[in-house]
Amino acid sequence: MPPAFAAAPYSSMCGVRIPTACRFEARSTVSTPRFLRNRVAGKAKTRSASAWSLKAGLWDSLRSGFLKSNNSTDTVEPPPAPLEVEEPLPVEIVLLERTLLDGSTEQILFSSAGDVDVYDLQALCDKVGWPRRPLSKIAASLRNSYLVATLHSIIRSSETEAEEKKQLIGMARATSDHAFNATIWDVLVDPSYQGQGLGKALMEKVIRTLLQRDINNITLFADNKVIDFYKNLGFEVDPQGIKGMFWYPRF
Repeated sequence: MPPAFAAAPYSSMCGVRIPTACRFEARSTVSTPRFLRNRVAGKAKTRSASAWSLKAGLWDSLRSGFLKSNNSTDTVEPPPAPLEVEEPLPVEIVLLERTLLDGSTEQILFSSAGDVDVYDLQALCDKVGWPRRPLSKIAASLRNSYLVATLHSIIRSSETEAEEKKQLIGMARATSDHAFNATIWDVLVDPSYQGQGLGKALMEKVIRTLLQRDINNITLFADNKVIDFYKNLGFEVDPQGIKGMFWYPRF
């Protein structure tokens, strides 16, 4: 009766089915001569050594980062490590410091920390005549902005240094893809502080902050009456013939 081969169970490693062992079974009742037994034993030892050599070679290949099968080599790459993105540190700069008629001192502080109270912002929008928007949406727009820059007036009394009055007098925010592009929105300055160069200083600081973060494609939307203001800051209307398009609901 011809010999028969029986495959032992398989093990799985990295998605590759690897035989755990191979055994030879003779189903004949005829005893095998001694010299044949020696040959069979020699072959079994050779097979066992080959199997161990295969396993050792496989482990060595896995350790070295390559998986070899069927005379082909596939690179086994480790999963990419997540990129560590450094959060930009907020900046605070005193733009102006002066003494008022009552002897108190006033500082105009620029900040990119995004510390804005929605009620203060709504009051500022009322001063410049902007239509009111839901406070929940104002809060969401600030939270989802890439950069929120503010101007605050800080007045300290001459009599009590610890007493101070802080008021929001200007703001601008920008949305961005955090890589190439940014769009500036909601630029406003308290009317009682306009004409002092604060709007220009606010915009210059916002642009400088974006450039420092390696964002060079900067856009904005402006009313016709303030186009000249932004032109003086280096903005152009439809550069290179680029046309913006807007979608409006038809119902």
